[in-house]
Amino acid sequence: MLPNSDEALVRERIEQWAKSVRVKDMKGVVSHHSADIRLFNVPEPPQSRGIDAYRDALQLYFDNAPTPAPYDLDELEITARGVIAFAHGLLHCSGSGLHDEPAHLLVRLTVCLEKRNGEWTVVHEHHSEAAALDRQKKGDR
Repeated sequence: MLPNSDEALVRERIEQWAKSVRVKDMKGVVSHHSADIRLFNVPEPPQSRGIDAYRDALQLYFDNAPTPAPYDLDELEITARGVIAFAHGLLHCSGSGLHDEPAHLLVRLTVCLEKRNGEWTVVHEHHSEAAALDRQKKGDR
């Protein structure tokens, strides 16, 4: 089944967001996020409310990730109907872990969007750790 045009627009929006994260372009990352964005995140803080808190949480990632930052989407599925859309998939990312050791994570990603003034706007993001790939490789669970 072919995606509808809204689903294609949402996919483009999310792929552009991930591309902006990879190059640590804060302006590009938040360009389509609402002022009242709510983020549930893997590292501290686990919850952020509002665009300023979102920027602060993202800056922590930027400060601890290589450049370009690995931030690759996988299995992204999108549903868009009317003025509401959601997407879910997997995200492969890297940064500094405990004791500044490299950490490679597989993260579950859910993004909720609302069509505001004809534009798809991110109103909610949820990131949750699916697997710490380094630990998984070493057999630690």
